[in-house]
Amino acid sequence: MKTKILIVEDDPHILLGLEEILKSEGYEVYVCNRGDTAVQAVQKQQPALVILDIMLPGLNGYDVCKDLRAKNINVPVLMLTAKGQEMDKVVGLELGADDYVTKPFGVRELVARVHVLLRRVQKKGGEGTPDDLFHIGNASIDPKTFELRRGKVVEGLTARELKLVQFFYAHPAEVLSRDRLLSEVWGYNYFGTTRTLDQVIVQLRKKLGDPAEEPKHLVTVHGVGYKLVL
Repeated sequence: MKTKILIVEDDPHILLGLEEILKSEGYEVYVCNRGDTAVQAVQKQQPALVILDIMLPGLNGYDVCKDLRAKNINVPVLMLTAKGQEMDKVVGLELGADDYVTKPFGVRELVARVHVLLRRVQKKGGEGTPDDLFHIGNASIDPKTFELRRGKVVEGLTARELKLVQFFYAHPAEVLSRDRLLSEVWGYNYFGTTRTLDQVIVQLRKKLGDPAEEPKHLVTVHGVGYKLVL
């Protein structure tokens, strides 16, 4: 069975080009050209990955991503943006996107990012990566459902957040540099900055109930990176 990818893009030329590229890579491709029907398209097609433009009619890509995560739909999202500003990318990642590509983009870069995201999600187990329920503080994380529970609170995790917290859990009390975390979780071909990692850490702390001022679990090691205290 072919892997499904949903493209949400309103520019017909870009949409056609992406569709042809991904089909040539062996994927089953579905398309949607409006933001206000994107969530329904995801629910109907159940894709393994969503390629999501920001500037869309009906609803912008930020709000689509926000709605997906609010509904605990944790499909990986690769965001397309014509904007090169770092803050635009950070906003998308804060709302639950897993990666981004800035227009105009190269075909090889796009395909590489698609492959990396899909491998990350489809990979089962792996050295030091827990597949079963595990606990950090009073939070329990279920990799099979992409859910984090604290008492009655249930938080959905993105593929990137889950991969990151799994990597921390596999290396408790070890000081992990930002470069190592980016390499292990984002992949060796990641072209962004360490600020992206810092923003995902902020989101994970919120979901873990870890105080931002004095975090107890995801602790900053100044000048180096982070460590997990169980």
